[in-house]
Amino acid sequence: METPTNPNQEDLNSAIRTLKKIETRLDTEIIGQETLKRRLLTALLTGGHILLEGVPGLAKTRSIKALAESIDSSFKRVQFTPDLLPADLTGTEIFRPSDGSFSIRKGPIFANFVLADEINRAPAKVQSALLEIMQERQVTIGEKTLSVPQPFLVMATQNPIEQEGTYPLPEAQVDRFLMKVKVGYPTVEEESKILNLVAEDSPTNILKPVATLNDISKAQAALKTIFIDERIKTYIVNLVASTRTPEKFGLQFGPLVQLGASPRASISLFLAAKAEALLNGETYVVPQNVKDIALDVLRHRILLSYEAEARGLTTDDIVKSVLEGVEVP
Repeated sequence: METPTNPNQEDLNSAIRTLKKIETRLDTEIIGQETLKRRLLTALLTGGHILLEGVPGLAKTRSIKALAESIDSSFKRVQFTPDLLPADLTGTEIFRPSDGSFSIRKGPIFANFVLADEINRAPAKVQSALLEIMQERQVTIGEKTLSVPQPFLVMATQNPIEQEGTYPLPEAQVDRFLMKVKVGYPTVEEESKILNLVAEDSPTNILKPVATLNDISKAQAALKTIFIDERIKTYIVNLVASTRTPEKFGLQFGPLVQLGASPRASISLFLAAKAEALLNGETYVVPQNVKDIALDVLRHRILLSYEAEARGLTTDDIVKSVLEGVEVP
């Protein structure tokens, strides 16, 4: 096994301090939902987009807004509705009769943090407008291609697709999200604390940012120095590959999966595992970091067969089988 290198400890300490300040801010705004808050920090570190799924009223939007407002950056919220048009998101060309020229009016997508609220309430043509932006970090309007600000992060929320008036997201778009996090109900104790927070909350209580974009850039640079052994890289690749060819890994769910995870899943799992290590204050990745994050990284990248759906199985069941069946280094 390779020996971990010694990254600049001062840079790592600075990154950890930045993350702790943001985490503390989130704790003051959000009661409970510890996994959700940690995954938001993971997305921030990796620069990966995040999709939150849960029924209404679970603080999905509030959590994302709290994260964005904790950083001195540009933030835009887009409420996705059935009548939303792609141009409402990306912007459009405006004709100027005075000189016969066109100018570009930028849409809300031109921000560091973009909240796509209830993203599955808009039809596929609007959702698909995000494809180029999420992957290439650029927008094509007319004949011009414009870059979005850096860092750039799309944070989307959605209600479960069985809710009335929603549309399932296209597979190509879902794959561009680093993680899909399922948000559950708070405990009874946490819900009591939420009532206290609401009672104390004041509309005039404006909180100042606790970090700058430069702080975030430095934290993202520190992430690159986190060591990951070749055997763990192989473990990551095997986890993803086993969703495509389970029989090669001694797994028996082949007929249950119509389409396995793409190579983008390996990249996402690689980055997210490094973020897990950094959030734990470590300088290197261990297999447990990969296992801790795998469910959120892989659950939305697997397409089940009709047989699996008939049995009432979910992609979470498949990922858990993978984690149990693939050999850990």
